[in-house]
Amino acid sequence: MISQTERLKRLNQMLVERRDICCSEGSVDAFPAVLQKNFQMEYLGLIVCKQGEFQFTLNQKPFVAKAGETIFLYEAAIFCAGSCTADLRIDVLFYRINLIRDLLGSSVMAMHLYATLTPQPCYVWSTGEEEDIARYISLISRYRHTTNNPFDSHERKLLLLALTYRLCSIYSRRLMEENQVAGHKIDTFIQLIRLVERYYKQERGVAFYADKLCLSPKYLSALSKSVCGYTVQELVFRAIIRRSMLLLKNSNMTIQEISNEFHFPNASAFGTFFKKETGLSPLHYRCAEENSLSDM
Repeated sequence: MISQTERLKRLNQMLVERRDICCSEGSVDAFPAVLQKNFQMEYLGLIVCKQGEFQFTLNQKPFVAKAGETIFLYEAAIFCAGSCTADLRIDVLFYRINLIRDLLGSSVMAMHLYATLTPQPCYVWSTGEEEDIARYISLISRYRHTTNNPFDSHERKLLLLALTYRLCSIYSRRLMEENQVAGHKIDTFIQLIRLVERYYKQERGVAFYADKLCLSPKYLSALSKSVCGYTVQELVFRAIIRRSMLLLKNSNMTIQEISNEFHFPNASAFGTFFKKETGLSPLHYRCAEENSLSDM
């Protein structure tokens, strides 16, 4: 069992090297040196305070976190840890959302939604689920040294996915508690997401979704962009690509059959679309996935 000093040293090294996943591998009693000065976030970050308290700044604004609270950090934020009590115990996890972005469904927009629509986002929050979040961090940290095993790598991705869904559930609950802040904008976006999930296979045009919501296409795309960072058409395209990748990897369907599922005029049109969005033709993508499986 490694000491806290060794865990802090490892966490500091991971953050300095900007690795995709940086975790404390258990509770620590201080912050690594790199986080004790302004640190530009390139991650989603979680800090669970189990004991004691500490001060920190986020984008130059001061905050205090106490036992039983979780700190939520966003990409592009500037974090700096300050003073802390002698009895401090924290669990830390920073991870890049790009690792699992292709696995996330269109409905997983709650974290960005909350940060965008709430005038004063809650960075420090007693969720009531601190123990569960800490367990996820502990499980994810177990796979840091087993990158040569592809099964461990896949399991780690699934753990990150499960944690992200848990966070979205937490944020969705808070949005419902504070729906007066976002009001009609939240309701409209949620309705849009539901429509995309229902109709994306046959309807790719913004006008269809705008008509369903009795809004102009321009207004709806602007609203979607402001809430989640994607236009309506981008949301639809992402849904098609996610499903296409799943079928190419996990089914025996031909390219023509997959093209038919999404109502493309022919396999060539689907192939052009897929390559534009991913950089690979459907056939090359399928071959690459098969080769990666054969290497296991």
